[in-house]
Amino acid sequence: MRTIMTLGLVAMMALLLNGCATGSGKGGVATDGTGSGSASSTDVGSDSSATGMDGTSGFAGHPLDDPQSVLASRTVLFDFDSYQVDSDGRAILAAHAEYLVGNPAAMVVLEGHCDERGTREYNMALGERRARAVGDILMALGVSAGQISTSSQGEEQPVALCHDDSCWRLNRRAEVVYTAR
Repeated sequence: MRTIMTLGLVAMMALLLNGCATGSGKGGVATDGTGSGSASSTDVGSDSSATGMDGTSGFAGHPLDDPQSVLASRTVLFDFDSYQVDSDGRAILAAHAEYLVGNPAAMVVLEGHCDERGTREYNMALGERRARAVGDILMALGVSAGQISTSSQGEEQPVALCHDDSCWRLNRRAEVVYTAR
């Protein structure tokens, strides 16, 4: 999982560098609630093909369906008892924000999830805070509030079922779910 996240981050950085070289002028700042932010300038737009680093087209479908695109990453992970989005999460959200800004008819539901520890009520509230934190970053990057809705799933929909930190880590997440493209 860590290798996949690393590869996604490397791909995101390549896109950032490519966007800077072409002078696309797109970008924004994501905040994590601490007043600090990170700049981004991805350019995923609404093209129907993705271009590889060598300039060749490797995917002819919808950008959201390209498994090699950073847009394929739709999960933001969180630390225990936290709703602060880390730099890996902000990189994923920057790509989705760029897509959403370029596609105003696209809509997302941001689902907040928790691990099994804590009461049901606490986890529902924490899941909502996670979903809203992701939404706040997307809106700071220019996404219309009308394109976003949030939902808390609490601990009800785990993706990993063991009862230790290797699973709990994967269950502490927010999912970006597209309901309209």
